[in-house]
Amino acid sequence: MSRQPNRLRQLVALAGSGVMLAACASAPPAPTAALDGARLAITQAERGEAGRYAAGDLAEARTRLAMADSAVSQKQMVQAERFANESRADAELATATTATTKAHAVNAEMQRSNGSLIEEIQRNDGVSP
Repeated sequence: MSRQPNRLRQLVALAGSGVMLAACASAPPAPTAALDGARLAITQAERGEAGRYAAGDLAEARTRLAMADSAVSQKQMVQAERFANESRADAELATATTATTKAHAVNAEMQRSNGSLIEEIQRNDGVSP
């Protein structure tokens, strides 16, 4: 009778080992959230005119997203997630670069306008600049 509980333990241990091996052998799931995040970041960059102000960063984001998609099709999910995260970072950099460039342009225009207003005020008051 003592052999039966030992046999049952051996079967349970064997089944557990099989489950663990199967879990280790299977590929992780596709990094859907990372891929979606990269696509959204690229879309936002495009809407913000990054193609005009940060074309290199936007192109890099698109390239990395294509690499992520390729890695998914090759079942290399860890690489796919890394490329997707890099793509999102590049797209966010393009968005930030675009915003900075636009802000500098607005600032420069405001300084020119202020200079013109000051000159106009001085001319109307009879004061020379």
